[in-house]
Amino acid sequence: MALCLALCLAVLAGCGGDPVPDSAAGEVRRLLERRAHAVLAGDEKAYERTERAAAGAADLFANVRGLPLDAWEYRLNHLDRAGSRATANAELRYRVEGHDRAPLVAERTLSLERHGGRWYVTSERAARNAGEQLWDQGRVRAVRGGHSLVLGVGRSARELRGYRGLADRAVPAVRAAWPGEWPGKVVVVVPRSLKDMAGLLGAPASGYRGIAAVTTGEAGGSGRAPADRIIVNPEAYGVLGDVGKQVVLTHETAHVATRAQTSPATPLWLSEGFADWVGYRGTGRTAPQAAPELRRAVRRGELPGALPKDEDFGFGRESARLAASYEGAWLACRMIADRWGERRLTDFYRAVGAHDERAGAVEDALRDVLGTTREDFTARWRTYLRSELG
Repeated sequence: MALCLALCLAVLAGCGGDPVPDSAAGEVRRLLERRAHAVLAGDEKAYERTERAAAGAADLFANVRGLPLDAWEYRLNHLDRAGSRATANAELRYRVEGHDRAPLVAERTLSLERHGGRWYVTSERAARNAGEQLWDQGRVRAVRGGHSLVLGVGRSARELRGYRGLADRAVPAVRAAWPGEWPGKVVVVVPRSLKDMAGLLGAPASGYRGIAAVTTGEAGGSGRAPADRIIVNPEAYGVLGDVGKQVVLTHETAHVATRAQTSPATPLWLSEGFADWVGYRGTGRTAPQAAPELRRAVRRGELPGALPKDEDFGFGRESARLAASYEGAWLACRMIADRWGERRLTDFYRAVGAHDERAGAVEDALRDVLGTTREDFTARWRTYLRSELG
């Protein structure tokens, strides 16, 4: 028993060597505090004192310098130590100045090495199964607008100013269509490629190949959520004409504006259709011009029997069918605006999102706001498709 106790004490004490894990965790937390302070203060020398960078390691400090920050903090979740080396899993909480109402949270993995009695970071990267951050892909360039902040990697200032112009026009267009309260600002992220866009989203690139942009954010936002990010697919976006580019940015900005009133009760035909309605509003585009896939289907006698389901909007679906789903959703919202008025459309959107669950949300809002039933609404929509596209 005495020998067993002595062996246990020797293990706990580390046999007079490096500190035990609890002590190491405390040292690593202090290291991460110094690292965060250096990033936030723009103190390159202080940052370098936290590193023993491996050859070829990404220079996080240089890459993030262009990002206007007002918060940067690491929270250590787990430390796995093996002698003088360790791997830390941490939450990085950061906030972009003037745009984020609360910190964004990124899961990070840091490799560490103990040298001369101190811990140093040898590399930092996105955690496994977590999306990359823009600075993981290269040096971030930022361009501010009146209503926007555009962030890019591998993009010239001139290119980013082009996105800024589109975003600055999108915000007032959305304000004119959506009477709800929202900050009236957008953050647009322009990565180098489709592959890099997918890296930011932590998903395969194949699922976003024909998608010009997506918006990330918290549905049913509490008001304390960070600002949404509009992430552009430069390959799909780049082939659009001027009107198409503006429609896409306005569509995504509409998602930002309506986020707090969008909930699990909101079907995708309503959220996507409304965003398209805002995007096309005021462009002069006719239904045949904006809904070519659905027009071809209607002319073949393939009139949809029901409004699109959520699964019809999956990015991996065949492109013509996906386009027809978006077009049908847009025309449903356009019909509401035409027949009942624009204010009723926004009231309908709010009423659906106010439900706690999907069941009955659309039916109740159709009854209470539009004075109709799902069956009648669907029949009206099918007639509207024939009249607009036939």
